[in-house]
Amino acid sequence: MRFILFSFVRGLALASLALAAGSAAATSEPQRIYRCGNAYTNQPDPAANCKPLAGGSVTVIEGTRVQGSQALAPAGNASGGAAAAKVDGSEQRQRDAQAQVVLQTELLRAQQQQAELLREWNNGEPERRADEFKQPQKYQERVAQLRAALQRVQADVAGLQRELARLGVNSTAPTGAKP
Repeated sequence: MRFILFSFVRGLALASLALAAGSAAATSEPQRIYRCGNAYTNQPDPAANCKPLAGGSVTVIEGTRVQGSQALAPAGNASGGAAAAKVDGSEQRQRDAQAQVVLQTELLRAQQQQAELLREWNNGEPERRADEFKQPQKYQERVAQLRAALQRVQADVAGLQRELARLGVNSTAPTGAKP
């Protein structure tokens, strides 16, 4: 699609150039601009149902164009440098081992947190605190918060286990009661 940018200032500049050249066109008004759908032009197509614009200037800014298959080629090298194209095999194994240690540490921490929440959850009936005997709404809010926290931790554990399985590590965790 071809867009033509016109403005009132450009029209005045063209008129002043014509005056400097000794042309009689300097006294005429700037070119008329037409809107044909989403396109602006000074040469309307009679079949395109173009409407003349009144007053002011028109500035059309083109959007970015899709590059097609050219856009896919640079995506393979996200860092943008030729030095980062390949990593040595031993360095990659070292990185994988570090990732595995971090994931296992996170998994143990999440499992401990899950065990604490399950103990407090008490199969859906946590022990009431002193202030919750007089205010049952507070108890219900705490139960809902516990349920949400337990669901989040269970999702974290499941995600960590999936990542470890993707790395080829066998990890099993107690699932506990579901809220």
